[in-house]
Amino acid sequence: MQRVLEVKELSFGYAKEKLLFENLSLTLQKGELKAIVGESGAGKSTLFELILKNLKPLSGKIEVARCSEVFQDPYSSFHPSYTLLNQIKDVAPLDKLHHYLESLNLEYALLEKLPHELSGGQLQRASILRAMLMQPDILLLDEPTSALDNVIQLEVMHMLMQHLESMGMLLITHDIELAKWCADAIIEI
Repeated sequence: MQRVLEVKELSFGYAKEKLLFENLSLTLQKGELKAIVGESGAGKSTLFELILKNLKPLSGKIEVARCSEVFQDPYSSFHPSYTLLNQIKDVAPLDKLHHYLESLNLEYALLEKLPHELSGGQLQRASILRAMLMQPDILLLDEPTSALDNVIQLEVMHMLMQHLESMGMLLITHDIELAKWCADAIIEI
């Protein structure tokens, strides 16, 4: 298997006297889905910011392949005054667009709308669509199904898991049952 993420002895805190992580290590291979669980404020989303290199660790090392992220709040991940299609075209090739539209149960016409014209669930599936079209080696999923009803949540997780052969996935979730169902390993923070 190909390693797509290695975190070695990572330490980080917004204040040096109160660390969120101390000597945290983890690896992720293509084909693996690992879930990160923990209390609110434990640093789950901060870990993603460190992996994306938006924050600098106090110590340790992070080696990461090409990655994309699905944020918890889809409204904050799209610009409000541009159509979804324009925003997706800016960052990703569209050659697999119709394949992913079908598997996410989205209609092409929705992509020609502005973000506020979609429901939260539709917009979150559009966010997943964009991330998948970017063809990452690692997909960071921050509560990707929290805006979806239970049936769509299950469909989306099945669709994501069908693409594990081409990438690794890190999933932040508060839903321990979801983590047990889909993850190869659960990392508690």
